[in-house]
Amino acid sequence: MLLKNKQVAIIGGGPGGLTLARLLQLQNVNVKVYERDLNKNARVQGSPLDLHDKSGLAAIHKAGLFNEFKNNFLPGADKTLIVNEQAKIFYSDHETNLDEDFGNEHFRPEIDRSALRKILLESLLPETIIWNSHFVSMEAQNEGWLLHFKNGSSAYADVVIASDGANSKIRPYITDIKPFYTGIIMLEGNIYESKKNAPHISSLIDGGKIMAFGNTQNLLLGQKGGGDLGFYASFKADENWSATNGLDYADKTQMLDWFKKEYPEWSSVWYELFENVSVPFIPRPIYCMPLNQTWETLSNLTMIGDAAHVMPPFAGEGANMAMLDALELSECLTSDKFKTVQEAISGYEIIMRKRASEAAQESLENGEKMHSNDALKKMMAFFGED
Repeated sequence: MLLKNKQVAIIGGGPGGLTLARLLQLQNVNVKVYERDLNKNARVQGSPLDLHDKSGLAAIHKAGLFNEFKNNFLPGADKTLIVNEQAKIFYSDHETNLDEDFGNEHFRPEIDRSALRKILLESLLPETIIWNSHFVSMEAQNEGWLLHFKNGSSAYADVVIASDGANSKIRPYITDIKPFYTGIIMLEGNIYESKKNAPHISSLIDGGKIMAFGNTQNLLLGQKGGGDLGFYASFKADENWSATNGLDYADKTQMLDWFKKEYPEWSSVWYELFENVSVPFIPRPIYCMPLNQTWETLSNLTMIGDAAHVMPPFAGEGANMAMLDALELSECLTSDKFKTVQEAISGYEIIMRKRASEAAQESLENGEKMHSNDALKKMMAFFGED
């Protein structure tokens, strides 16, 4: 096997990195995951993930973790309402959506990020994760790399795989290509114990998700595990909006006033979100890698997930692409198809760039539809409704 007697380092312990570690360990590869979090409980997890049959779920099956996934996913969390600014319902699948329909390629079960992370962490051998390892730099040494971390420690690896997200510090060692701004800002808020703190919205969402479309503006809401609720105000703005708008993201009153001013046609029913949010809000400018990116394959270094192909979230493909990256890269590195690690990496990268470009194109197109003047009409057509 190509990785026999080699030390593999994965930088970043998100879904993609942990899935890759699991798949490599199943093939007896010596692998370590270097994660900047202090421990397994340090990270505040984001919105739930909906896993797709041929990507995220395919990786879960290959990792031997499907039963654990079924025991932890959120039945009904993919139920969807499409509404307008006044919260008038134009589309609902609450009556027809099955809580469980595994095997149907259109079924996209949702799972809390923290639950998925726990499943993956518990599947790994002890001492696989090296916590408090915030990557700073690396340099070529012998046939591999000497990695340096913020805590002053260093480690050697024969093969390094970047899984350190959209702002990857390893990506520049591979390519100078940078992501471009899509023109969209998503302002993230979270409400804990939503049944108590946002009862009207909680009743409307009923454990699923809401997509509210106005004139170039959206509100996107999703139920989380434990009764929490995440939401995004999504709109087009200048790339520097987050830093130049003068808003105090920790001031609920100011943020509600902003919403009333910038979303003037929207019903007061939405005010409950801003009145009960757990501040601060988090502004997230949405970026995407160029669709035609390419680079020269290196002999011992590659990347997966957002590090390789950050894209907008409007097709639900980000985490799924990362986990499919992990599946395909692991297969390339542990099969007998390639003669060298470099050839295996090249085989993976060629396929990865093509499918990631297609997914990113879909995400970009969906983002434009969702933020158009007639977004509601276009999204109703997207869901097959007139």
